[in-house]
Amino acid sequence: MSDHRPHPVTSLIIARRTAWLFAFLPLVAAVLGLVLLGEGERDRTPLDQLPRDLDSTLATELEQRLPDEGSSTAVVLWTADEGTIDRGALEELNTVAKDLGAVGAGPQGPVSVAEDGTAAIAVVPVASGSATDISDEVADLRSELDDTVPDGLTAQATGPAAVQADLSAVFEGANFRLLAVTASVVALLLVITYRSPILWVIPLLVVGIADRFAAIAATQVLAAFDVAWDESTVGILSVLVFGAGTNYALLLISRYRDELRHVEDRYAAMTTALARTAEAVLASATTVVLGLLTLLLSVVPTTRGLGLACAVGVVVAAFFALVVLPALLVLFGRWIFWPKVPRTGQAALVDMDSFWHRVGDRVARRPAVFATGTIALLAALSIGLFGVSTGLDQDEQFLDEPEAISAANRLAESFPAGLTDPTRVVTTADPQEVARAVEGAEGVAQVQPGPEGDGVAQLNVVLEGEPGSEEAENGITAIRDAVDGLDDTYVGGTEASAIDAREGAARDRIVILPLILGLVLAALLILLRSIVAPLVLVATVLGTYAASMGAAWWLFTGPLGFSALDESVPLLAFLFLVALGVDYNIFLVTRAREESAGHGPRKGMLRALAATGGVITSAGILLAAVFAVLGVLPLVVLAQVGTVICIGVLLDTLLVRTVLVPAAALILGEKFWWPRKVGA
Repeated sequence: MSDHRPHPVTSLIIARRTAWLFAFLPLVAAVLGLVLLGEGERDRTPLDQLPRDLDSTLATELEQRLPDEGSSTAVVLWTADEGTIDRGALEELNTVAKDLGAVGAGPQGPVSVAEDGTAAIAVVPVASGSATDISDEVADLRSELDDTVPDGLTAQATGPAAVQADLSAVFEGANFRLLAVTASVVALLLVITYRSPILWVIPLLVVGIADRFAAIAATQVLAAFDVAWDESTVGILSVLVFGAGTNYALLLISRYRDELRHVEDRYAAMTTALARTAEAVLASATTVVLGLLTLLLSVVPTTRGLGLACAVGVVVAAFFALVVLPALLVLFGRWIFWPKVPRTGQAALVDMDSFWHRVGDRVARRPAVFATGTIALLAALSIGLFGVSTGLDQDEQFLDEPEAISAANRLAESFPAGLTDPTRVVTTADPQEVARAVEGAEGVAQVQPGPEGDGVAQLNVVLEGEPGSEEAENGITAIRDAVDGLDDTYVGGTEASAIDAREGAARDRIVILPLILGLVLAALLILLRSIVAPLVLVATVLGTYAASMGAAWWLFTGPLGFSALDESVPLLAFLFLVALGVDYNIFLVTRAREESAGHGPRKGMLRALAATGGVITSAGILLAAVFAVLGVLPLVVLAQVGTVICIGVLLDTLLVRTVLVPAAALILGEKFWWPRKVGA
C-alpha cells in the first residue's frame, strides 16, 4: 500500500460513518432537481446564431423595427407530374393560394408560373415565434397542401420557414434518442472492460444521473445569465458528460482494484485510490473547463452558450466521479468485482505481464524507431489538413434530405435559384435610392419591395446564382459594394449570413485556438513543474489534431461525398481533442512521476505505461464511441464533429499516448522532466 497521505476531505468521503451520505445525498438532490426544476428556458431570437457586429447580423437587428418582423415565409411549390400545368389547374392553385394567405401576385393571381410551365409557386407568410410554433404552422401548411393539391400535381413547401421547421424536426426526440444510444454504448463497453455482470451498473448509474443533472444545471445557468443556446447544445453536453465522467470512473476503479490487491480494508484501499486519482482528475477537469470557457470569446452567441454549458457539465461529471462514485463503491464489498475479485497478495497491474507491459518493453528496446514511425504516420495523415475547406451549402446540412431542400432544388430547375430565400437589404436610407443601387449590381436577377415602417425599409433581392455557389457569393459582395456608403444599409439573408458565418468562424479560430493551447501548456507546466515534458505533450496533442483532421477530410470528401466541413468543425474538434487529450496525458505522466520517485525516470515511465495503458485505452475507445454517437442525429455538423473527435481520440489513446509519449520520455531520460528532478 502506498504511504501517500490522503487529504482530510478524501478521508471524510470514504469514512465508514459518512460514505453513505456522500453516496446518496447528491444522488437524491440530483433527482429532486430533475423533478422540481427541469431544464432552463429562454426566449430565442434570430440573432442567437449570428456572429456579432457583422453585416448580416446588423441587418437582422434593424429588421426587428419592421412592422412584420415577427414573420417568416414559406414558398409553396406545385409541379406537374407530367407535362405542364394547364389553365384549369392554375385557377385551382390561385384559389388555394388565396385561402393560404399567399402574398405577391402573378398575372392571374397570387401564383407565379415558371416559363417552362412545369412548376408554380406562391409565397405564404408564416407567423414567427418559437421553433415549435413555426414547425406547427409549416406542418399545418403541408397538411392543407396535401388535401387541396389538384390531380396530376405534387405540392411541397420550402423557403426559410420550411427549412427551419425541417431543422427542428431533426431534434424531435433527439435528446432521448441520443441519451439512449450513448447509455447503451457506455454500458456495453463497461461490461467488456470490467468483464463483470455487476460492476458496470454502478458507474453507469452515477454518470447517467450526473448527465441529466448537468443538463438541468447548465441550462439553468445559461438562462440565468441570458446566454443563448440551441437544440444541439444539450446533445453535445450529454456526450461530453458521459465521455468525461466515464473516463474519470475508469481511472478511479482501476486504481481502486489495484489497491485492493495490497490491503484487506476496502475503505483504506479506496482512500489511497481516491487520493491518487483526484490529483489527475482535478487537473484534467480544470484544464478542460478552462478550455471550454474560451468559447465565451466567440462572436456567435450559441457557441458561447455551448462553452459555458459544457464547462458546467464537466464540473458536474468530476464531482460525481470523485465524490459520489467512490463513496458508493466502497459501500459494497469486493464481490462487486465478481467474477474477477481482487485478492490481497495478488500482483498489482504494474507488476503483471500485461499487454501494455510487453508494449513498454518493446518500445524501451527501440524507442527512436517507435517515435520516428509514429511521427511519420501522423505526418502522413496530416497531409489532408492542407486541403480542408469550410462552408456547407444549405442542402448539405442534412444527412437525410428533407422536403424543404428537395423542393428548393426542384424549384431552382424552373425559377431563379435565389427565389425561395431572397437576400434582404435593410436600410434607413431612401429605399428607391437603395433599389437603384442594388439593381445595378452584378448577379442580381430582380429586386422586390418589402415591408416598411419606423423609418426602416426592406428590399428582397433575388440572385441569379444557385444558393451556396460562387456566383451567389459574388452577388452578395456586389450588392454590399453597391450600397456601401448609404446610411445604415445592411445585407442579410441566408447567403449573406453564410458568408459572415465563415468570417466569424475564422476570427474565432484566430483568437481561441492559441488561447486553448496556451491554457493547456500552462496547466501542464503547473502540474508537472517541468518545462520539457509539457512542451513534448502539447506537441503530441497538436500532431494528433492535425492527423485526425487530415484523415477525416479524406473520409468526408471520399466515401462520404461532402464538399466541405461546417465552419464550426475545426474549432470544436480542436477544443475537444486538445482539452480531452490532456486527460490521457495527465493520467500517464502523473503516474510516471509517482513511479519515477522510487524507480527512476526510465523504469517509472514503463511502469506507468503498464499501469495506465489499459485504462487509457479503454477510456479512449469509450470516449471515441460516445462522440461517434453524435452521428445518430441527421445533422451533418454534429456527424462531422463526432467523426473527427472519434478518429483523434483513437489515435491519441492507441498510438500517441501509449507509444509516442513513452518513447519520447525514454529518449530524453531525465531531461524529459527538466528542470525538475525525479528518480530513485
